Amino acid sequence: MEEKREEKVLYSAVQPSGNLTIGNYIGAIRNWVNMQHEFTCFYAIADMHAITVRQEPALLRRRTLELAALYIACGIDPEKCTLYVQSNVPAHAELAWVLNTVTYVGEMERMTQFKDKAARHAENVNMGLMDYPVLMAADILLYQAHLVPVGVDQRQHLEITRDIAIRFNNRYGETFRVPEAYIVKEGAKITSLQDPLRKMSKSDENPNASVYLADDKDTIMRKFKRAVTDSDNRIAVSEDKPGVTNLLNIYASFKGCTVAEAEKAFEGKGYGDFKLAVGETVADALAPVQAEQKRLLADKGYLADILRRGAESAAYTARKTLAKVFRKVGFYRGE
Repeated sequence: MEEKREEKVLYSAVQPSGNLTIGNYIGAIRNWVNMQHEFTCFYAIADMHAITVRQEPALLRRRTLELAALYIACGIDPEKCTLYVQSNVPAHAELAWVLNTVTYVGEMERMTQFKDKAARHAENVNMGLMDYPVLMAADILLYQAHLVPVGVDQRQHLEITRDIAIRFNNRYGETFRVPEAYIVKEGAKITSLQDPLRKMSKSDENPNASVYLADDKDTIMRKFKRAVTDSDNRIAVSEDKPGVTNLLNIYASFKGCTVAEAEKAFEGKGYGDFKLAVGETVADALAPVQAEQKRLLADKGYLADILRRGAESAAYTARKTLAKVFRKVGFYRGE
């Protein structure tokens, strides 16, 4: 890995469950690519988090490799950051156990995501689902991260991470850096093509609601043709036109222009032409990413080597923090 001078540490992770959407790309992955030049970045494939909901083992393994290939295809450079699979670094689970002892049940029961997931997966409300934020705290605190990029749905998890770090430091002495939220420059908020008042989600049950990074051109075009707009046929950003506004945001994000420039480009055009143009722009932008991901997946040895080296690098940093934690709590290490 490329050594960086006194740079701030940034930590982020994505689960290898479900297909990533263009919203994930615009809101997260594309920003990761820029961040790797600015910070010392640890990017994890969060497979330990993924199993809080039942997974098909063979599919989880396949998706883990696919996500690694996708990151690299999108521009994540393993020489400029640490890219690794979470379960390949045992320190995550070890630190999570210690942090459990300074975390209270009531705090976990109040977490919004736990309540939402418990309602959606009532047949599998397991302890891992409740303990998810503690494992996330371990992920972040292991690397003494200064910064964590967060969206609205993860802010509560970062707050509990900060609370756990402060509580541990107060009880055992200064051990963890208390991380800050990294707010990326306000970008486009990509919403569902079928319900533009809701975020585009990789777990949406409506197959036409989300455009996935793995979708072929025909599928992308079909989804955009079916996208919800409104009845007045005017292509403009407006609160009362959330569907049209969403499509303009998507077009501008993939075209590399401003939303105002996108509005001007479609002035006087109809919705049919507009949707086709947005679909074409997205499909054209994703084609080289998909081709590169396919090329990388054909060389599994190369990907395995990258992930092995990434895990070794991550483990080296993680072990330093873990050793300090074990000493602070009084674990006997043979000294």
